[in-house]
Amino acid sequence: NVTIANNTAGYAGGMYLNNSNPTITHVTIAHNTANYDGGGMRLYDSNPTLTHVTIAHNTANRRGGMYVYESNPTLTHVTIANNTADDAGGGMFLSSSNPTLTHVTISNNTATYGDGGGMYLDNSDPTLTHVTIANNTVSYYGGAMYLRDSDPTLSNSIIWGNSLEFIYV
Repeated sequence: NVTIANNTAGYAGGMYLNNSNPTITHVTIAHNTANYDGGGMRLYDSNPTLTHVTIAHNTANRRGGMYVYESNPTLTHVTIANNTADDAGGGMFLSSSNPTLTHVTISNNTATYGDGGGMYLDNSDPTLTHVTIANNTVSYYGGAMYLRDSDPTLSNSIIWGNSLEFIYV
């Protein structure tokens, strides 16, 4: 029952995990700002377990809500909403990562001048089960998801109401 809010940083406004594998439960990461890579959260070579976590209303020049690099986190009952990136990955940006998302909602995120309003995947193969990706917006490609050299697995998931192409490959 922790809230991480109203912080500003060069990288990762709310939380930055580097070579770390914590269990994070019942945490809200909101209203944080970063110049680069994750207004809400940045993972670098980390494999945390996030349960009942909300990442919302965060802003970054690149990669708004959550930036995941060479990491394989497990997200269960997580909400990633109302985040903004000037560049790619309004809600979540994955690079060389293979996370597992179960009962996750990615909604109302924006990539103002880039791709991947909900998710941007670069050389990543996430597993998404019971995931909702809805009402995300983007300037160029992939309102829901932008895929670059990536092979996500989606099952029992909803992709709805995203602006421009839902999934761009």
